Amino acid sequence: MGFGAGTMENMVTSNWEGRRVLVTGHTGFKGGWLALWLWALKAHVCGFALAPPTEPNLFTALRLEQLIDNKRGDIRDSQAFLQCVQQCEPEVVFHLAAQPLVRQSYADPVGTYLTNVIGTANVLEAVRHTPSVRTVVVITTDKCYRNNEWAWGYREVDALGGHDPYSSSKACVEILTASYRDSFFSKNASDHAVALATARAGNVIGGGDWSTDRLIPDLIRGFISQHPTHIRYPNAIRPWQHVLEPVAGYLKLAEKLREREKGFDAAWNFGPSEDESFTVAEIASAMAAKWGNGATWIRDEVPNLHEAKVLRLDASKARTELNWKPRLTMADALDWVVSWFKAWKAGQDMRTVTLDQIASYSRLQQADADLLRTQLTTCRIG
Repeated sequence: MGFGAGTMENMVTSNWEGRRVLVTGHTGFKGGWLALWLWALKAHVCGFALAPPTEPNLFTALRLEQLIDNKRGDIRDSQAFLQCVQQCEPEVVFHLAAQPLVRQSYADPVGTYLTNVIGTANVLEAVRHTPSVRTVVVITTDKCYRNNEWAWGYREVDALGGHDPYSSSKACVEILTASYRDSFFSKNASDHAVALATARAGNVIGGGDWSTDRLIPDLIRGFISQHPTHIRYPNAIRPWQHVLEPVAGYLKLAEKLREREKGFDAAWNFGPSEDESFTVAEIASAMAAKWGNGATWIRDEVPNLHEAKVLRLDASKARTELNWKPRLTMADALDWVVSWFKAWKAGQDMRTVTLDQIASYSRLQQADADLLRTQLTTCRIG
């Protein structure tokens, strides 16, 4: 997957080149992938976040500080964030900064609500007072739904809820965002019109995630240390997807919002295909087999806090209206994850490795676009 200058040029689109973009949470896992992709698209990227939450971390591995306007701060500090937005003068804001862990939310529920709910309110308040901002995508989670342990996927119209503080905090963020959209950012509002949407992604995996209490990072730590990884809920089902899948969705959604087409300022699910539904045990076993070298896992018999047993996401709305779809099978996604971490373990340049994966994914997008154009041309001729 060589990433040469020609490949870089193929990734550049008129939608992002030279555009000013602010990413909150750019020192985190998903935010790091998004910030690097935007940089590759020649956007002017500004980031606002706390220091990287783990060591090692993706931000350092990518040397992102060399590529973007890196600002440190806490979204719970309304004045600090307002100052950042007014200095950066972005047109587009991607809000990813959050307390993202279920188990941590049990340990610190108040901190979770302050970061996720009040932090989001601070972001939207700053947007209200920054005329340059025209588009905002707030990233929440698939766990914002009231989980009834259904066998089918949750749709955007299903009820919000959340058993644990993290999940319920993200349901609150969805309600908060909808309120700001209706109260302050609609065409009839007194403040400036902003196209505002939320994005609910499934369980995201990918290279550079070293978070605690997440399946892939826990497995990688076990594989490297050559100790069996303890798995809490091996039979739990989650909507697994490679990080580039939802990030591509966020970019596509922001493009549609910028075009001011009616109906895109809403909630959107980004999840795997219906036939790509796997248990924790299946993912762990596949990862161990791909890693090799005796990698293995065992069931954790210690009693654990409540987590949903079944969670599926229906992303048919994004497929139909955004022309977005998953492009990696789970086997391919796991190959990319293992390849990334093995490259990191071998001391390779991880910015190059990560850009290679972004470029490979972009080629899959381009192939799909070319196929669609061919089909439309054939239909017109016929």
